[in-house]
Amino acid sequence: MSKDTLTITDNSTGNEVEYPLLKGTLGNPTVDVRTLKNDLGYFTFDPGFVSTASCKSAITYIDGEQGILLYRGYPIEELAENCSFLEVAYLLIHGDLPNEQELNHFKFEIDDRAVLHESLRVFFDGFHYDAHPMAMMVGVVGSLSAFYHSDLDISDPDNRYICATRMIAKIPAIAAACYRHSIGAPFVYPRVDLDYCENFLNMMFSRPEKRFLEQARSIDETAVKALNLLFILHADHEQNASTSTVRLAGSTGANPYACIAAGIAALWGPAHGGANEAVLSMLKEIGTVERIPEYIAKAKDKDDPFRLMGFGHRVYKNFDPRATIIRQTCHEVLRQSCQPDPLFDLAMALEEYALQDDYFIEKKLYPNVDFYSGIIYKALGIPVDMFTVMFAIARTAGWVAHWLEMTGDTGNVIGRPRQLYVGPSQREVMPLHRR
Repeated sequence: MSKDTLTITDNSTGNEVEYPLLKGTLGNPTVDVRTLKNDLGYFTFDPGFVSTASCKSAITYIDGEQGILLYRGYPIEELAENCSFLEVAYLLIHGDLPNEQELNHFKFEIDDRAVLHESLRVFFDGFHYDAHPMAMMVGVVGSLSAFYHSDLDISDPDNRYICATRMIAKIPAIAAACYRHSIGAPFVYPRVDLDYCENFLNMMFSRPEKRFLEQARSIDETAVKALNLLFILHADHEQNASTSTVRLAGSTGANPYACIAAGIAALWGPAHGGANEAVLSMLKEIGTVERIPEYIAKAKDKDDPFRLMGFGHRVYKNFDPRATIIRQTCHEVLRQSCQPDPLFDLAMALEEYALQDDYFIEKKLYPNVDFYSGIIYKALGIPVDMFTVMFAIARTAGWVAHWLEMTGDTGNVIGRPRQLYVGPSQREVMPLHRR
């Protein structure tokens, strides 16, 4: 057996077949089993695709054991310290960080495509005022192909790029419109004089009755910094459920807006995008600082259904590097919060307790990014049912980067997972009078 192959032996027949080992830049070698069915007559069984590489990608790399997250080779810590979200979005799409001229041009493209079509604004009137924002997001984003159908030739690289930047540009405006529709407030147009995160906060919270200069001063710098950081940390995370959904939908040749709408729908699931909302629900259940030891004990009890949300991570087996980055910003936001909240004190006490508890240290159950992001969003005045929407705004940059990568790959094939059938074997259909 060559060191670049893996031999699989069928013990029932004695047949041996060598399969290539594909080696990426980083990470584990991957066995190429595409011909397994033809060679040996077998499929692989991998629920959740936890050991299956569904594609080649040059966008994001994660080492869960070492707590490493790279965007296009750049450590997340360095990007968070030195870059704006638009720089990171440019990086994910183009493969390299922009220089000043490239960034200015990219911002011009985003600003130019940020305004919603007036007919699209009317589309919101079809939603009940208390519709969930994610329901509106799925519907409105999916409808974009009906408003911008002239650039949908996905075989044209220019069309693909226009669609990608249009999606990044419009997603904050759509998100803000969902919120303002829910509270009966007038929609706010994006402003070219503000950066991406400032623009979103302005569209969310600005008051039309205030004078322009008062409005400009009201955008808090700490809030902008925190939002920029969270958007960078959530911009991409390799082949997660929603990104895989975007790729699977895209493999059919579906238009990009339908693909992103599918990704938003997948993100809506509480096991994916709703984790930070679950953190706040948990804190409300705990109630007071005095009850923390009680709930810590419940979390340690294998027979107790209570789960300590926001601690540990499915991918990161050591620590979540994003949590390390956002922790300090979370504390800064809470220190400057003009509305003291008992939940904030409870969250910080729980964090301190868990970080000093031998059980959590041994199990490496450290606070993850969801623990801090929910607390930050609440401190910024973001409603709880908008938390997953915030995730969607950030992740759109990653989704469109993966969609561009996939549609530009000449070897792309339609996704078609196999199954292990466990239903009845072939049966005879009896006439109705004999059943």
